[in-house]
Amino acid sequence: MDSQDKMDDYKLVQSIGRGAYGYVYLYRRLSDGRLVVIKQLPMESISPEECEVTKNEVRVLSMLQHPNIIEYYDNYLDVNTMMIMMEYAPGGNLYDYLRSRGEGNLLQEEDVLHLFSQLVLGMQHIHESNILHRDIKSNNILLDKSHRIVKIGDFGISKILSSKSKAHTVVGTPCYLSPELCQEKPYNQKSDVWALGCVLYEMLTLRRAFEAETLPALIMKIMRGIISPIHAHYTQEMRGFLQLLLHMDPAQRPTIAQVLAQPLVFPSLLRLHADLGMIHCVSRPLRLSSVTPDRLRTPRGSVDGRVEDGSGGK
Repeated sequence: MDSQDKMDDYKLVQSIGRGAYGYVYLYRRLSDGRLVVIKQLPMESISPEECEVTKNEVRVLSMLQHPNIIEYYDNYLDVNTMMIMMEYAPGGNLYDYLRSRGEGNLLQEEDVLHLFSQLVLGMQHIHESNILHRDIKSNNILLDKSHRIVKIGDFGISKILSSKSKAHTVVGTPCYLSPELCQEKPYNQKSDVWALGCVLYEMLTLRRAFEAETLPALIMKIMRGIISPIHAHYTQEMRGFLQLLLHMDPAQRPTIAQVLAQPLVFPSLLRLHADLGMIHCVSRPLRLSSVTPDRLRTPRGSVDGRVEDGSGGK
């Protein structure tokens, strides 16, 4: 089936937005009525480095299959445009949802743990695949229409690690950078755990843990590790858990497996394991063999691509 035949099965619904390298659209698949996101990247307008970033997201997505990770469907070249088909998250992202609640309209602790536990389960699958996400933030955490199901998205700067290796490149969104990243030290999965702590704080307070007018001032705040206290109606266990995730020393921060073993998280996990079968997640074969630089430039081939927009569903 060539690219035109593929697109004959899709009807454009609306534009979702523009990313760093291309455009994101919402389509309806005519064969089953399902809404899908199609990221479109004009290949002639990007650099070789951007091309590598494009290839990286599909390489990572093709390795991952979990109910709490945005699902990858397919990719191909249409003339000189890379098309990446992905799952649509109708509830938008966590950042917008939290801001829409209005100041002071805090989430109940049980609801925070319901969302956070799903996020940790998705991260467990990512880390067990020897992948660092490197850009966990509320903008990249997508939701279903009821705002009860979490989907991790945007894998453009994720890194596939060899066993016991550490990453060195400083990447990610500044507000969620770990202290070791701020110091340009080698880092590992514990840096993603710090970002999870920042997201948890955001869910508890409806504001970011670390913010400043300038990047140097932000780095200073992160390096001091001082955050405003959470509201008194949250439990002491939650306060201790948050401090554990945001420990300045990565060696003292828990692994994802240790986070899942926390008594505070365990009841939510039990409920989730009873419900996870209700979340749509289609089985599909791995596509790693199709990820090659040469094929990325070949028209009408099945290749790997990336449009970085921080969306994946919005």
